[in-house]
Amino acid sequence: MKRNWRGRGKRFFHHHRADWRRRDHSTGRSPGSWDHATAGPSSRAAESNSYQDTASSSRATTAAPELPGFYFDPEKNRYFRLLPGHNNCNPLTREMLEMKEQEKKRAKLLVEDEHPNKKAPRTGLNSALLLQRRHLGMLPSSSYCRLVHEVKVSEMKRHKLEVQSSDSNSPNTDNFRLIVADSACEQVFTVNDVSHGGCKYGIMNFRGCRKGSLSVEMCDNLYFTNRKMTSVCWASVTHSDSHVLLCLVGISQTPGCVSLLPASLFSNSNPDQPGMLCSFKISTAWSCAWCLNPQADKTFSTGLSRHVIVTDAVTGRRQTYSTGSDVLTQQFALRAPVLFNGCRSGEIFSIDLRQRGRGRDHSWKTCRFYQDSAVTSVRLLQDENYLLAADMLGKIKLWDVRVKRSVKQYEGHHNEYAYLPLHLSEQEGLLLAVGQDCYTRLWSLTDGHLIRTIPSPHPAGKDSIPNVVFSPQLGGRRGLPGLLMAVQRDLYYYPYNNDYQDWTGPKGQD
Repeated sequence: MKRNWRGRGKRFFHHHRADWRRRDHSTGRSPGSWDHATAGPSSRAAESNSYQDTASSSRATTAAPELPGFYFDPEKNRYFRLLPGHNNCNPLTREMLEMKEQEKKRAKLLVEDEHPNKKAPRTGLNSALLLQRRHLGMLPSSSYCRLVHEVKVSEMKRHKLEVQSSDSNSPNTDNFRLIVADSACEQVFTVNDVSHGGCKYGIMNFRGCRKGSLSVEMCDNLYFTNRKMTSVCWASVTHSDSHVLLCLVGISQTPGCVSLLPASLFSNSNPDQPGMLCSFKISTAWSCAWCLNPQADKTFSTGLSRHVIVTDAVTGRRQTYSTGSDVLTQQFALRAPVLFNGCRSGEIFSIDLRQRGRGRDHSWKTCRFYQDSAVTSVRLLQDENYLLAADMLGKIKLWDVRVKRSVKQYEGHHNEYAYLPLHLSEQEGLLLAVGQDCYTRLWSLTDGHLIRTIPSPHPAGKDSIPNVVFSPQLGGRRGLPGLLMAVQRDLYYYPYNNDYQDWTGPKGQD
């Protein structure tokens, strides 16, 4: 006999609803109603404690039952059928409901974040109390500076920056995909998606002024490419941060390459020759890093699928290491020519470039330990005995490289599959990371305490994950401390100072 699944679904639904109504009669409410007032505490001040205990147990037993395939809307006080996946006729799917709840949460946190009296990062922590404890000798100087930075970070407010350009008739209409600051935070290399495919890249110049404002100027020359860019880092060839190293994916008959471009190439105002400009034929690279140690001068590394290639930028000489897994992130140490790598397998290992052995037994791996999932970012501390690593399970751990053991974990980060970097400001004792949920989180590097969670100014989405830069001197020696955030086509600045003044143009310079 042919069965009707719709009828079966109706019988299942009405059976549970009837059972729910029977339970409602026992509580004294009318059938079919769902009174949310009973979910809160009683408004009668004369109620006894025994009655309150009975009411709490009654509330626990009369929660809206969860029916398979249905969703209960507490606002409309009724059930709705859920559909698998996305459907144009009825968009009521579990994914849509989760997005709706996340957007409500983001809007609420955005209002709270703009409130002048926000919650302190730690209980009872404020500038006046810290200063008082410092004068009484109850707080060491190092702890005082660290906690003051935490208070400043918790008080940062959002300001929208207007990007100045020589072509005022051509505003930025393309979404930011990546921003990477140089070591002095005077220049920020930007990558923007373009509507017809591919991307454009250029450099923004930042300058802080005495009156407490920050100016942003886009470079004259923007370069376009129809290739996908996988990784970017600054390179010091002729002087500090003189070049930019780009990893480009191959298309059609054109193989992938790594390009070394001088920063002066992006500005028409520089009359000098652009300097060293070269391209290396390297298949699709996941990551890149530039070595600043003089023992491996003008050397860069690229992480590929199951390989690491170390290249001399002047001679073109290469050393290849077989890794057994895709290398997603890299960083060179400063004190020694040692390269740290994070892999898709969760392995983190180091390569000492002074060693010659590159056999398949992996004996050249001077240090080796594992995260729980694919590693998306590694950052060495100044001490270089400790390394921060983040993976695709949202775990951020601090490793002691000497004993190959995790010594601290930073909770709250969210990541499932995205390449999300870590940002470290060791001078202020801060760790920053943007999650896949589009929230920017700041932790205390010392004890792992979550200081602040900043919601995105735009609705969350795969294409609207913020890119951030944090610096104590954004704009150079006369720069301002704070957080720079690029979301979609907008640029925001979160300054330390509460008396920050928006940039008013050339007349506002001082």
